[in-house]
Amino acid sequence: MRYFIQLSYKGTEFKGWQNQPNGISIQESLEKALSSILRRPTTIVGSGRTDSGVHAEQQFAHFEVEEPLTVTAQLVYALNCILPAGIAVQAMFPVEADMHARYSAEYRYYQYRISRHKNPFLQKQIYVFRPELEVSLMNEAAGLLLQYTDFQSFSKVRTSVNHFHCTITRAEWLREGDQLIFHVKANRFLYGMVRTLVGTLLEVGQGRMTVADFEQIILARDRTVAGRSVPPDGLFLVEVGYPSEVLQNRFIFD
Repeated sequence: MRYFIQLSYKGTEFKGWQNQPNGISIQESLEKALSSILRRPTTIVGSGRTDSGVHAEQQFAHFEVEEPLTVTAQLVYALNCILPAGIAVQAMFPVEADMHARYSAEYRYYQYRISRHKNPFLQKQIYVFRPELEVSLMNEAAGLLLQYTDFQSFSKVRTSVNHFHCTITRAEWLREGDQLIFHVKANRFLYGMVRTLVGTLLEVGQGRMTVADFEQIILARDRTVAGRSVPPDGLFLVEVGYPSEVLQNRFIFD
């Protein structure tokens, strides 16, 4: 039997999603808690890997058991009691055996959140960036991302992928209160891609790079010509999209 878990986490205290030899990961924490609750070693597969310090408002993972589980509010509550304070499970539900947390996902939606002002209540959850920005130019450059599919220029160099192609369906900057938020949605993302996109678009917003320059960076397929990678603090995985049949048995526990 295969089950999906929906969870959220504040990534500040973790070394990213994937198990690491030098620190505690989200995956390790969830596997330990599940193994304790289910009283058997349990491994999980996530919808994707977030970097150290990156947050998730919605993340999914799957695991397998030999016998069906009786999923109750008490089970989810007990799991949350064991998990570190920075991780919370909202749902656990059965899916068909061929449904996969990573490969069945149709899209991922991220936000990168910036503010010009320090906020102690958002420490490590927002990037404080003081320079004035020309948002209209940043949006003009971001719009180009929908016209291309090869984003090698925005991928970390040491990454084991078969190709650098992604289909981006949304890329725009919006002001929300005192925050400036980059919204980006795609079928897949490369390692470090969103943070490098943001860093390069900030160069456009500061007038250090033209929109035409930004397009040439896309075409170059060369990481060395793109901008810097911004800190992980402001990056949130907001939504992972699946076909309706995957989520048909989902129930969010209060």
